[in-house]
Amino acid sequence: MISWVAFRRLGLVLFAVLLLARLGPNTAAWAADALPSVQLNADSISPRPIEELTGKNIARDYAYAWQTLAQALDQDRSELLDGYFTGFAKETLSRAVADQKKSGIRVHYIDHGHKVSALFYSPSGDAMQLRDTAQLEVQVLDGDKMVHQEQVALNYLVLMTPAADRWVVRLLETVPGF
Repeated sequence: MISWVAFRRLGLVLFAVLLLARLGPNTAAWAADALPSVQLNADSISPRPIEELTGKNIARDYAYAWQTLAQALDQDRSELLDGYFTGFAKETLSRAVADQKKSGIRVHYIDHGHKVSALFYSPSGDAMQLRDTAQLEVQVLDGDKMVHQEQVALNYLVLMTPAADRWVVRLLETVPGF
């Protein structure tokens, strides 16, 4: 008869084996699906302060937006943008995915985090303007061959608006500096 302790150990070992089998020998693919770090500073926001829960939701949803953007570009699938992008941002990014699909050249982002400052929160709570400094590793691939790679710090102006159950990116505009 097997003891309870041995049974639990066997269960943990089986769980670990199944998890490793699911991840495969290279766990980098799993790491690529991890949410990027988003540090939100709302100390200088106006004309009204941001609520604690709203701040957490903005940071979470902005991280999901960047995760889905990286996946859409990596997989040439613009429909992945649907959940966290709308309006001008979605149109622009969908065109970028379509262009890279046509050319066979694709962009792969490795996201090293975002320092985000909240600038404006509308009195009605229906829009928030952010300033983001993103630390990214950008890889340009021709098929599976890497043709260019660089570490960059990019600055973005961002407009987010609430949707049914999350905040979505309406505008994501690269700017030279702040």
